[in-house]
Amino acid sequence: MNARTPTEVIELFNEPGHLMRRAHQIAVSTFHETHGRQITPVQYAILRALQDEPGIDQVTLAQRVALDTSTTADIAARLEGKGWIVRELMARRQRRLLLTPEGQAVLDAMLPKVNPMYSQLLGSLTPGEQAEFLRLLRKFVQLNDPTDGDTAQG
Repeated sequence: MNARTPTEVIELFNEPGHLMRRAHQIAVSTFHETHGRQITPVQYAILRALQDEPGIDQVTLAQRVALDTSTTADIAARLEGKGWIVRELMARRQRRLLLTPEGQAVLDAMLPKVNPMYSQLLGSLTPGEQAEFLRLLRKFVQLNDPTDGDTAQG
């Protein structure tokens, strides 16, 4: 195996992809430490989207949470199996999704822990750095995800 010269050394910890992957791992770990493993961050996002827009169809939900329709359908089926949502069949094989009282109870139990979890996650940054970090994340997502529309303000 050939040794690399100092100018050829791959600086993994300066690569954006690696840093984003690590940030995602940290965020997911913090989520599970806070909420346990009975719900995933993506399932939480779906429940929150349904709380914000009760009765939206599955395709619109997929767009809101930035998932493909197949993955969204699979997760929705799991959430329905847990009794947290109902999927009502509509015209053209579309499905309308609603939170059940059990699903709302799950969110009601989680929501008081959400802001403290985010404070813990971002706590090593100053308030100014936190605001800038979030601004740049929103901008990055908006500029790289045409489905995100006007949700980011950068």
